[in-house]
Amino acid sequence: MNPIAHQPDSLPAPGPGALAQSEALVAQLRAELEAAGGWLPFDRYMERALYSPGFGYYSGGARKFGLRGDDGSDFVTAPELSPLFAPTLARPVAEALQASGTRNLLEFGAGTGKLAAGLVNALDELGVEFDSYSIVDLSGELRERQRETIEAAAPALAAKVRWLDALPEQFEGVVIGNEVLDAMPVKLFANLGGVWHERGVVWRDEAFAFEDRPVTRSGPADHALLAEIETFGENYVTETHDAARAFIRTVCTMLTRGAAFFIDYGFPQHEYYHAQRAQGTLMCHYRHRAHGDPFLYPGLQDITAHVEFTGIAEAGVEAGADLLGFTSQARFLMNAGITDALSSIDPTDTTRFLPAANAVQKLLSEAEMGELFKVIAFSRGLTETLKAFSSGDRSHTL
Repeated sequence: MNPIAHQPDSLPAPGPGALAQSEALVAQLRAELEAAGGWLPFDRYMERALYSPGFGYYSGGARKFGLRGDDGSDFVTAPELSPLFAPTLARPVAEALQASGTRNLLEFGAGTGKLAAGLVNALDELGVEFDSYSIVDLSGELRERQRETIEAAAPALAAKVRWLDALPEQFEGVVIGNEVLDAMPVKLFANLGGVWHERGVVWRDEAFAFEDRPVTRSGPADHALLAEIETFGENYVTETHDAARAFIRTVCTMLTRGAAFFIDYGFPQHEYYHAQRAQGTLMCHYRHRAHGDPFLYPGLQDITAHVEFTGIAEAGVEAGADLLGFTSQARFLMNAGITDALSSIDPTDTTRFLPAANAVQKLLSEAEMGELFKVIAFSRGLTETLKAFSSGDRSHTL
């Protein structure tokens, strides 16, 4: 394969080492395609492109998180964008720990480690004692980066942080997942000529390509969902989120007492499956540029889809957890006190205040992350609503 065949003119080419890694993954995918008869469902392709051991985007060594494309990164998340994000999130986390009488934390996909470092420091400043902060991350490169970040930013608390290779069967405490659900593999479906097809991947003309087949393999849940959105007519493309729902069921089954917070971009079902969203939400990120080609440099770019939060809520409740709340990121952070944190910075100190204010504006603005990003939380053993959901809760929209 020549990966350059898919390269948009505006995107930089990777270096020789990265390109060799991508080509090795392409060879593996081609072998799997051949063994499967020449066609793979898209969710399998996405899983391999992101998580194939040693070669996938999240399991390989590519740099992912950063502020600019010229540093080799592909996107920035809230903890990297603003140092006020972690201390603000720490307040509802502390409230959940205290309300549940638990003393442990567990983070999925900890990125650079800035959120973990910020949370442990903020909890310490709040006087909230905890026994352990566990991190589940598939990337060895990111684990090392997280370790370095935490040891540098929170040296007195670094000994409490540990990395897990597998989920515990049971967990009491608070679970955190920031931009984790959007990286779960999705199935693609296309309504063509009034008939639902599953969109899969083939090898054609020395490159990966889409090929649609009439729906035969999806489960009953997908059949029911596709029947509901069929009224949107022909040539309508969308996703379903079996992997994310299964993940939430696993987490909420594991959680025996405490709370689980997930922060991500997406919509409730009635907004997600909408006639105006006719080409779905699948997108890719490479060097801080968004584009729509999931076959560009397999293993070197992020592939994501917006989260369908109604299905996420249903999965958690089906697992026996309570829905603690659902709201926009802006409302959640304001309820948790991010504007108070900003006001504590002297506005005459422009070198500190202006960058902090600009970052908070991006977190809260409807035109940036404030409305597109949502926060959903589940709980067991909590009887009171957290302050972060005290106003603007949208659980009724799910």
